Amino acid sequence: MTARVAAYGDSLSLRYALRLRDGIEILSNFDDPVPDTLTLGDGTLAQNLEQWLIGIAVGERHVFMLDAWQAFGVSQPELIHDLPKSDLSAEVRIETGTLVEFAMPNGQTMAGQILEILDDSVKVDFNHPLADLPIEFEVEIVELHEARPA
Repeated sequence: MTARVAAYGDSLSLRYALRLRDGIEILSNFDDPVPDTLTLGDGTLAQNLEQWLIGIAVGERHVFMLDAWQAFGVSQPELIHDLPKSDLSAEVRIETGTLVEFAMPNGQTMAGQILEILDDSVKVDFNHPLADLPIEFEVEIVELHEARPA
């Protein structure tokens, strides 16, 4: 019998690590007592990273060496905007490098990083903070729950 492999809609418990190609660790749950759980396709994990989980069986461990376009993408100039300071929450420290979250009309939120502070506005970059960076993505699927038919 062939082992069941991950597919879109499945719920997975997994261990993972994200590292820059020079070995600097960005994020890892390999030492956490409990693995993270997510459903493929629900938006919890970046879509570019999700695709690398498809076809992996429980117990398999893989390390993917990803170019920027395969991981968090390349920066898009159209995602850098000048916004009025009045659009920022009163609690936000207006400093270069600060990450700010904006509510979208559809109820979702979008994070951006302040690049520049002008008189009445701020230049905000809405590209992913890891855009343009080649990434090492290590994963191990601990448990898999098959998607239920609709």
